[in-house]
Amino acid sequence: MPREMRMMTERVLQQTALPMGFVLTIYDLPMYSQMMALGGLHLLDQRFSRLKTAEPRNIRIVSESSGKIVVDCGGEHAWIAIPSLIDLMCELTERFGAGQVEILNVDDPRELEVAEGFGRRFGLDIGFTDAATPVLSAHNLETEDAAHQDTVLWKALENGADVPADLWWRIYTLAKGALAPDTVVSRRHAGPVMVTDDGKVIGRADNDDDTDLEFLVRPKINEE
Repeated sequence: MPREMRMMTERVLQQTALPMGFVLTIYDLPMYSQMMALGGLHLLDQRFSRLKTAEPRNIRIVSESSGKIVVDCGGEHAWIAIPSLIDLMCELTERFGAGQVEILNVDDPRELEVAEGFGRRFGLDIGFTDAATPVLSAHNLETEDAAHQDTVLWKALENGADVPADLWWRIYTLAKGALAPDTVVSRRHAGPVMVTDDGKVIGRADNDDDTDLEFLVRPKINEE
């Protein structure tokens, strides 16, 4: 299930203005949100139009003092801000042993709680305070056990996620927008193909493919 959720969210986010390198930093967040009983895939479906125009460069540091940073997210979605916020908390815990980030002007602030689960893969034990000004607090995570370090991911791997069928099909349909249209070129790349011992091709019936499959059933050199 994590593979399928990741594949769907990656394809959805590929249709935004976000650089692909940045997409790879956030495409797990809807899955973590789903596993943590937050907005999850339903929120991804609802917020897609906003995410299409997301701009991470709007996020900026307003002030900094010992172990504490105030960040203005410029109205960007919490998922867009989380990678930067985790980077800052990694630096604060390295320098001060613990760190705190106050977050201003963020869309869907409740989703900042995803950082609690996602931050563990970076060795952080993060706490989220849901207030008028949300706060993320962090210190180093004291465990070397992978199952206890990234608990949300392990839960997804072991148990999967409960996703209503109609929601999954909406996400699936949305994700299909990232795929190439059906053309001769794309058809040669996609789809399962099986070749039986007698050279029969199963799984593709198009007549516009010039691929030579005869070599698959030719005798081996030492058999001639």
